[in-house]
Amino acid sequence: MSYAIIRNTKYKRENLKGIFRHNERRNRNYSNNNIDKEKSYLNYSLKEPQYSYEKEFDRIREKYNLKGQIKVVSNIACEYIITSDKEFFKTIGEEETKRYFETAYKFVSEYKNLGEQYILSAKVHMDEQSPHMHLIFLPVVHTKDKKGNDIDKLACSEFWKAKDSYRQLQNAFYDYMVSNGFELERGLPKEETGREHIDLKEYKEITNFEKTKETLKNIKLELPNVPNIDDININRLSKKRDEKILEEIIKPKDDVIQNLYKDNLNLHRELSRQTKIIEEAEKYQKERDSIITDNEKLHNQVENIQAEYKEKEFDMEWKYKSKIKSLEKENNHLHKVVDKFYEIVEKFIDWICQKFGIGESKELVREFEKETNMYIDPEKQLKKEERAKEWDLEI
Repeated sequence: MSYAIIRNTKYKRENLKGIFRHNERRNRNYSNNNIDKEKSYLNYSLKEPQYSYEKEFDRIREKYNLKGQIKVVSNIACEYIITSDKEFFKTIGEEETKRYFETAYKFVSEYKNLGEQYILSAKVHMDEQSPHMHLIFLPVVHTKDKKGNDIDKLACSEFWKAKDSYRQLQNAFYDYMVSNGFELERGLPKEETGREHIDLKEYKEITNFEKTKETLKNIKLELPNVPNIDDININRLSKKRDEKILEEIIKPKDDVIQNLYKDNLNLHRELSRQTKIIEEAEKYQKERDSIITDNEKLHNQVENIQAEYKEKEFDMEWKYKSKIKSLEKENNHLHKVVDKFYEIVEKFIDWICQKFGIGESKELVREFEKETNMYIDPEKQLKKEERAKEWDLEI
């Protein structure tokens, strides 16, 4: 059975431009190879923003007088990605797929009493492998100020205050969708699956990395000096007693020391291997962070260039559309003039025939065309002249 999937991501203001261009399909090219541009016309909005996400955020915040301090590092918007697997949508069909996202949209409006007014955008993408919805909303909590007045406050940390916030979200979403007639399963939490992601920092703490490095520096791998039985002053002891001490006391201890030494070597090798792995991982992490930072800068530059050219493209498109509209208007006027000219000419010929008793107008037209070798119909005359020019060129 398929799963009810809802994932949340938090965004700062600086992130809104990029996700707006992706969600609303404002880019020309995408790094995601799964996007089929020929199917992008199938995408639709359950709520379409009036402006860009940044401007829309400012509009909503001002309109509803949202409280809360906003800093550069503050998360000001969240995005739910709502979906299931491709086979699920294929099975339920087009109409039920629409109902799935409409039901999910209603769930978000009601969850934590958010309110539809704080949904910034809800875009359904049908041009990727599996249908999914990008829903951007403002994490608003309904609370009271110091005077006890009811206020709406933009506070991402308070919206997701509980430690198991995402578990609550997953449970609520699953229950809501199932109660609305969708046959789905709830994904298993990590407590039941036993799966856990451990990052480099956590791994270093678990393995006590820093202390291990210090231990490796101070560890001694030399064997301790084992006294030789001959060096011990045992003049009073007999030879048999010497041999007994050697066999029963000194040699067993020597064997123990040898075994401990081997274990110590193995332990040293293993600890050295672990510290090397972590040091390599740290190096990789730094390189990766550097590449990601450079990539984000390049991505922002590309987005700025694309936005600039998009604006120019919009300007040019508007100018061409205005010109085309003007030409269409002029062309329609000329068509009316030509049609009216035909009408007047026909009436004029009929009038002449009646006025001077010439006969039928058709006969008069035929005589005119025969004597002048010209058609009274402009289109026929133009075609005749064009054929004559072509004939002259070929000769």
